[in-house]
Amino acid sequence: MEVILKEDVRHLGHKNDIVTVKDGYANNFLFPQGLAILATESAKKQLAETMKQRAHKEEKLVADAKALAEKLNSVSVTIPTKVSQSGKIYGSVNNIQVAEALAAQGYEIDRRKIELKDADKISEIGTYDAIIDLYRNVEATIKVIVTDEAGKVTEKKEGTE
Repeated sequence: MEVILKEDVRHLGHKNDIVTVKDGYANNFLFPQGLAILATESAKKQLAETMKQRAHKEEKLVADAKALAEKLNSVSVTIPTKVSQSGKIYGSVNNIQVAEALAAQGYEIDRRKIELKDADKISEIGTYDAIIDLYRNVEATIKVIVTDEAGKVTEKKEGTE
């Protein structure tokens, strides 16, 4: 079934994309949540007209996103956490903490656009990567430094797990 996305849907597409999904996914999730509409001929024509009018605004948005991505690629954030004697962190580091750390540096990024690479492997202090989806096909990668509450970063020792 072809649908037109009304909002960005992670791992599916961006707003105003026409995508093909299974009927059950569309009927049980996308339509009730208001995330998509059925891609009829009239809806496609209306989308084409809207996209034509929005084309010049789109160029500015892409340019702004690329400029922000260049700035963010050199940014690193430090997140202090409680750490055990062996260097394992208590709890976990998540995208909310990264968004708050970025906000403290003056970058207002929606937490839902931040994806921690190997989030399930962040169990020790160290340096990790986070990918920020700024706009269609425009991403930035930042360094996330997980430290203990005293601000110490000790790299993982070989053979200890």
